[in-house]
Amino acid sequence: MAAKNLPALLVTFAANRYYLSGFELADSQCNESVGWLIVLPSGPTGGRDLLMTDARFTEAAKRLWPQEDTLIYGAGKHAELAKILRGRGVSALGYDPRAVNVFDYDALREHFELVPVGGVVEELRRIKEPAELDLLRASCGLNHHVMRALTDVLVPGMTETEAAWQIERLFREAGAEGLSFPSIVGVNQNAALPHAIPGETKIRQESLVLVDAGCRLAAYCSDQTRTYWVGREPSERFQDTKRLVQAAQKAAMAVIRPGVAFADAYAAARRVFEDAGVARQFTHSLGHGIGLETHEGPSLSPRAQGVFAPGMVVTVEPGLYDAAWGGVRWEFMVAVTPDGCAPL
Repeated sequence: MAAKNLPALLVTFAANRYYLSGFELADSQCNESVGWLIVLPSGPTGGRDLLMTDARFTEAAKRLWPQEDTLIYGAGKHAELAKILRGRGVSALGYDPRAVNVFDYDALREHFELVPVGGVVEELRRIKEPAELDLLRASCGLNHHVMRALTDVLVPGMTETEAAWQIERLFREAGAEGLSFPSIVGVNQNAALPHAIPGETKIRQESLVLVDAGCRLAAYCSDQTRTYWVGREPSERFQDTKRLVQAAQKAAMAVIRPGVAFADAYAAARRVFEDAGVARQFTHSLGHGIGLETHEGPSLSPRAQGVFAPGMVVTVEPGLYDAAWGGVRWEFMVAVTPDGCAPL
């Protein structure tokens, strides 16, 4: 905060609140908030961050946060916050415009000077600490277990919805806290939808099945994609497409290292597809950061700004899609190391 010359910082986004405080990773639903964290500057009247929540979470807050630095608010939370912070010499609040709704903004500006600052906590979250890397590795380990098990689970007659349920069951039985996102299952032509929603389409003999799934373990997410063949002998087109996708993934991973631009990794994968004359079938970015959220910075798109740094964890997930046939995607999570990258 001092380096950016920030006033006290209002943290309203759930994953950022959890990252800084350990309090409640998720809000109840999109129109509710479990609470806020106010990060205060160091000094004689500051330095003790303030946790705000409502009466539902009184006991949870007590277990985590000093009672004297916890505000259990009612209907007048903005005025209650202003009274406490004025006592600590705070008259201005930094806030993220992407994470404060209009109602709260209008109420807060009656009491504070509001200073827009975006991405402050997200920048910290991009670089994983060693303990975070261990948690991501463990979460990804469960994902590997499930993806291996699916070779025997996906059978003719099973619907996409039934497959999605089996994926969740496997994760839960392996010790996951839950899914990191609703599982994507697409059979044949449905696999041409990168974010296919499982439906009643059945796996038949000689089908391709795209599965994109992940779990949470100790709050940290995993995310992997595999494309399976159910039947006797994979079709020539399936095998050729899979080889191309895996070659593009390998090419991208070969260039990921500290100092390399995010966009260069995307370009390396796309070049493989261009050489094969199928680049127009690569319709999304190469990947994204992952941690407390499934999708977090950085983005590995052709327009992405910035460079890789040690400690970042990103997905590398090229894919090729044809609406008349289907699609193949292959996804690894990789950690950026001092001299390259390593799959988790």
